[in-house]
Amino acid sequence: MCALTKRTTVYFDPAMHRALQHKALETSRSFSDLVNDAVRNSLAEDAEDLAAFEERVNEPLVTYESLLQELKANGSIRWP
Repeated sequence: MCALTKRTTVYFDPAMHRALQHKALETSRSFSDLVNDAVRNSLAEDAEDLAAFEERVNEPLVTYESLLQELKANGSIRWP
């Protein structure tokens, strides 16, 4: 483990904790490595989402109501 790591307390659901323990054993990786990878992947997904939002910033907004009206008009949904 890197000398620049920080120690913290994280509370897991018991079943999740057990699953992570088993995965750590099966993959010969530490519990910390598994958690760090999961958090790293989650943050990377967030970064991808933010980049996608940035790319689409100039696209027109479509309201839920206008989308429903369009779906109704083209026969995709029936509405009383």
